[in-house]
Amino acid sequence: MPPSGLFVYTRLFSAIFFASSIALADSQDGPKDSVVLIIRHAEDGASDRGLTPRGQARAEAYKNYFLNFSVDSKRLVPNAIFAAKDSQRSHRPRLTVEPFAKAANLKIDMRFGNTQSAELAAHLRANQQGNLILICWRHQYIPTLLRALGADPKTFLPNGKWPSSIFDWVILLSYDHEGRLIPESSKQIKEHLMPDDPQ
Repeated sequence: MPPSGLFVYTRLFSAIFFASSIALADSQDGPKDSVVLIIRHAEDGASDRGLTPRGQARAEAYKNYFLNFSVDSKRLVPNAIFAAKDSQRSHRPRLTVEPFAKAANLKIDMRFGNTQSAELAAHLRANQQGNLILICWRHQYIPTLLRALGADPKTFLPNGKWPSSIFDWVILLSYDHEGRLIPESSKQIKEHLMPDDPQ
């Protein structure tokens, strides 16, 4: 027996609604009414999973840096922290933000690994609206994370890549009430955190 007209119409409406919902979600760049700060892990040692003494000093300096973080005289202290998942080769993202996390009494969310930028971005869009989010990621995967959050890596990074020798940048992504990236409020910031960071 052929399906009734009402049944066909209902199925068609459901399919259109579902497709529209997916398109709407895909059109949202990041979490609504939020700011995302992205850093790479601090200086690394060639032979172990941790940080060099200089990297440990930068991680410790991040404590006061982010407790007092402000841009254009506006205080922007993170209230959520994400770090790339520990791997067999590196615990550096977690180690980089641990001093700040402890000082701010915040938990570090490490459920997402290097290749899960899309999943992290989807989680932020769904669950982190209205927050100021700090992400510590591995530098070679930051361009993919930027794209997942609706940002063009070439706008923030030379040739769209984070140089392996650079440790002192913060990328600030600002989102409006619809989760759209605000280009004029998004920028790359040079930390000048350590005495010999490039000026």
